[in-house]
Amino acid sequence: MIRCFCVLLLATLLCGCGPVRQDEPAPQVEADDPTVTLSGRQAYARTCARCHDSGLEGAPRIGDRDAWEGRSMLWQAVLFEHVKSGYMAMPARGGNAALDDATVARAAEYMLSTTYPEIKKD
Repeated sequence: MIRCFCVLLLATLLCGCGPVRQDEPAPQVEADDPTVTLSGRQAYARTCARCHDSGLEGAPRIGDRDAWEGRSMLWQAVLFEHVKSGYMAMPARGGNAALDDATVARAAEYMLSTTYPEIKKD
């Protein structure tokens, strides 16, 4: 029952997000250019991947459903708050204070849509 609720909640919250294309390389952008808007995939690659690709210090690995399974029933909202503010070993904004809230949200959405690709997008 809880699992069904989590999937339903995630599907509801992700409605309207565009599909993630794994086959397209992320465009190159300057690392410290404040005028550049990063996609979720780019922000993930620059900041989040160093821990979430390997599971460093207990970080749930991207694409590993088992690592995400035991999270809160309100996990997307909680995830966004943890990414913005920090949680346990994860520093706020993944240690990249230059990331704004919208970029943080896009990175989190990228991680979720990569882990749960079957969720239909509008």
